[in-house]
Amino acid sequence: MPAAIYSLDVPVPGTLRDNGDQLVHALPSGKTGGTRQHGEKSHALALHGVSLSFGGVNALVDVDLSVEPGEIRAIIGPNGAGKSSLINVISGVYRSSHGHVHIGSSSFRHVPTERLASLGVARTFQNLALFKGLSVIDNVVAGRAYTVRSSFVGQIFGLGRARREEADARERAACILEFLHLDQVSHRLVGTLPYGLQKRVELARALVAEPKILLLDEPMAGMTAAEKNDMADFIRSARDQYETTVILIEHDIGVVMQLSDRIAVLDYGRKIADGSPDEIRADQRVIDAYLGVIEENEDGEGI
Repeated sequence: MPAAIYSLDVPVPGTLRDNGDQLVHALPSGKTGGTRQHGEKSHALALHGVSLSFGGVNALVDVDLSVEPGEIRAIIGPNGAGKSSLINVISGVYRSSHGHVHIGSSSFRHVPTERLASLGVARTFQNLALFKGLSVIDNVVAGRAYTVRSSFVGQIFGLGRARREEADARERAACILEFLHLDQVSHRLVGTLPYGLQKRVELARALVAEPKILLLDEPMAGMTAAEKNDMADFIRSARDQYETTVILIEHDIGVVMQLSDRIAVLDYGRKIADGSPDEIRADQRVIDAYLGVIEENEDGEGI
């Protein structure tokens, strides 16, 4: 694939400004720690008092959430509970009405989407967002766009730096494809693959960016039971091997209970429970709002 494709969605370099809706505090590039009080706990990600409304309808109401480094953190709840809205606030798609999002040592009133990759955040979507006419490996290589530093002319003509960047991107993509058992289909067009494998390709494209935080929006939607088990294993292995913190929305409550370290439950935009799988399973508020209804759903997909 020509290196020029990397120019798509490349983060804009420069220092973020406190313009009233973006950065509150950020460290200079390359710094990993902030000034903290003795004993203060460092979260991979935290939300403080996040609210969101659309035309007077509250999608999120004063949500607090903390995610520890290396944790698999699930967000569950009925349809319309605010799960996707929460992920969209974290990734900067939606601008919260109140509150702050803390990513590592940086705090935002509105997360800048163009800086997500440089902040160490990658995400997948509920609906596939792949280039169906490109090969598997070219789709995954596109996930390295944020690393491009060569000029546009250099990318067009394949000059030295551009060649090195593309070679590095393809090498990293090949490693991820092998990790996810996709190396045998790396040169097939994505559109020719079964749906379950396409979902895995999207995970590969997110992982190739080497994220510190991985946001997964229904990564197992539409999969068979066997495909879900495989995906759960890959997510757990990615956390362990790449030391990636995972935040996921998933309707299959069985998978959530087996995969997650901690679970937050939303209902009508409010967080009603937060704890370990065992704590959530026994919480009467969760049973009344969500789990009790799932038991009546024969396909096991939740609501």
